Amino acid sequence: MVIQRLRAGVSDESPADQPETLVEALAVKRNVTVGVAVGVGVAAVAYAVRVFELFGPVVTTREYPVLGPEGWFFMLAVVFAVSTTLLVTLVLTGVRAAQLATEN
Repeated sequence: MVIQRLRAGVSDESPADQPETLVEALAVKRNVTVGVAVGVGVAAVAYAVRVFELFGPVVTTREYPVLGPEGWFFMLAVVFAVSTTLLVTLVLTGVRAAQLATEN
């Protein structure tokens, strides 16, 4: 009975149609591209809103040494972009892994 299940799962497809690595099967390259686009987009919007005061001025009396507020918020935007990129890539790869696990 086990052998019949194994034989049923064997495919006669050519190896060119099947991904060679797990990275290809999970479409990680595509997921990273989408993640970078989303991360940079979200960070750019957040940076623009804060630095250009699109929702009005911030009423605080805080000093930003060395770089000024734009420099500090740029560094924060870079961290935000990288974090968002990693999160989106992880979620998309997880969804793809779940799809491959449930395929028959």
